[in-house]
Amino acid sequence: MCLAVPGKVVEITPDALGMNMSKVSFGGVLKEVCLAYVPEVQVGDYVIVHAGFALSQLNEEEAMEVFALLNEIADTQAE
Repeated sequence: MCLAVPGKVVEITPDALGMNMSKVSFGGVLKEVCLAYVPEVQVGDYVIVHAGFALSQLNEEEAMEVFALLNEIADTQAE
């Protein structure tokens, strides 16, 4: 099973080939993510990431909803 996770774009920089790469925050953990599939994304936007690639953009409300669901799952697992 595959899981794509939302994160917040905190920095965008082109790599040596000119492709936009970004640092994305996943609850404070920063990971490098390729933005090739979502070239319109800007710093501060939320993206859905799988295997190091941002697959789509989502708004902050949608991202917060997903974070709440993930926290609910984690709380259930902790019981």
